[in-house]
Amino acid sequence: MTFVPTARAPLVVFDTMRGAKVPLELLEPGRCGIYCCGPTVYDDAHIGHARAALMPDVLVRTLRARDIEVTYVRNVTDVDDKIIARAERERTTADAVAERYTARYHEDLAALGMLPPDVEPKVTEHIDDIVALCRTLEAKGLAYVRDGNLYFRVRAFPGYGALSRRNPDEMRSGARVEVDERKEDPLDFALWKAARPGEPVWDSPWGPGRPGWHIECSAMSMRYLGERFDVHAGGRDLVFPHHENEIAQSRGATCDTCFAQYWMHNGFVTFAGEKMSKSLGNFFTIREVIARYPGEAVRAFLLGVHYRSPVNFDVRVSCPSCGADLEPGAQERGTCTACGATFDPGALRAQIELPGVAEADERVAYVYRTLEGIERFFGGDVPPAEEGDVDPTVSGMRAAVDAALSDDLNTSAALAALSEPMALANRWLASGKGVPKKVRRATLARLFRDLRGQRPGDPKEGGISGLLGLFAADPGPYLRRRRDARAARMGLDVARIEQLLHERQAARAARDFEAADRLRDELRSMGVSVLDGPEGSDWTV
Repeated sequence: MTFVPTARAPLVVFDTMRGAKVPLELLEPGRCGIYCCGPTVYDDAHIGHARAALMPDVLVRTLRARDIEVTYVRNVTDVDDKIIARAERERTTADAVAERYTARYHEDLAALGMLPPDVEPKVTEHIDDIVALCRTLEAKGLAYVRDGNLYFRVRAFPGYGALSRRNPDEMRSGARVEVDERKEDPLDFALWKAARPGEPVWDSPWGPGRPGWHIECSAMSMRYLGERFDVHAGGRDLVFPHHENEIAQSRGATCDTCFAQYWMHNGFVTFAGEKMSKSLGNFFTIREVIARYPGEAVRAFLLGVHYRSPVNFDVRVSCPSCGADLEPGAQERGTCTACGATFDPGALRAQIELPGVAEADERVAYVYRTLEGIERFFGGDVPPAEEGDVDPTVSGMRAAVDAALSDDLNTSAALAALSEPMALANRWLASGKGVPKKVRRATLARLFRDLRGQRPGDPKEGGISGLLGLFAADPGPYLRRRRDARAARMGLDVARIEQLLHERQAARAARDFEAADRLRDELRSMGVSVLDGPEGSDWTV
């Protein structure tokens, strides 16, 4: 049976609207509604999209572990200027573009261990909800029509700017918004856009057209969560104007205390210290990164930084000729300043290294090796966890993880809470000298069961693995997949390695140690390390 603490600290979150950490007090005890702004599906998702999905994923896991019934809604924007532009370039339909990249987005997030949302509404399937909300705003005098476009009247909503702490008068004088002569006020924004040639259109009381960006999220969130719901999540870049506009139109249509009660925002993602752009070295899709590193390593790297803090991916690119590190300017020029060699900048993308992710990969593998060691220690059948005879270093592990997550989803502290228990387990796996047998066995079993629970990865029954979305795979197969993928990236022939290892084992069995040493040296020259153990030999790279 998995040990679960009987008392947990109240869950505290940072609410952007209040500007402080506050207890998460649900509208209905035992139930929580969460809305997260999803992707605009015109291209492959980048690492910023991964981080935006990760914070609500951890929140959902944390709540479900507390027996809270969560309804998690994450939308898909499947009609947008960028989708339409891509469809025109590819001479296909906007629907085809959106369908393709929605499927790829799902694949990418699954590789990162994200839970699917309970509801995933698409804009094109909720036009009636959007039109109805727009009509309510118009009837209340909060919207007006110009040339088939429906605009929200910002001056008519007195609370505008509260979330982003911006003064509307200062925003007007700063000219930080798009100029449109049809608007009554520069801050007014489109609720409904009049039809343009070649674009997807729907009928409306204001003529054919399509929804504006902000109204989509208001309509879909309230459609599935009601006029008042608990948490709205998204990236910090969405605070203004997107979330500010959502609040204005949603509360304008309903009531001053309606819509989301808590606003949670994740920090930015940078590559090589710079905000992502599509120049080489600081823009990466999820797909590019998980082609080089396990998805679980990428997830662990992101979890290693508190969700509200910026996370930076260090980037290392080496010259194909001399191996020197290439600065961003040299990467873009395609010329190495150290040796003068020239190269195709585009071809370097597959060789880029992300040291932080590589370190996270090693840490994840370390945990899996520990779990595999515990399985071997017990002969493959780890007994249930027990309350007594467990070393305090391990018995307090689950409670420490719970406490960290209770403090505004502090995943970095939760991961740090695993460090000492893992070190203790590895010492005791290597030697039980001076440790009572019963304590050793109970402690190792407790660590294994508290980490993985009864259903690894499940938020309610998966122990720590269910809370973090890590360490849920079978340890042995995970480590072999990781090893084989690394070997393939190095250009190694796994079948050849296995053959040499088999020949070496045969030589050792025949006591031909000279041949065995020669085969070990051959494997070492390939970058392969041989691991000899009581149950035979294995290898790693």
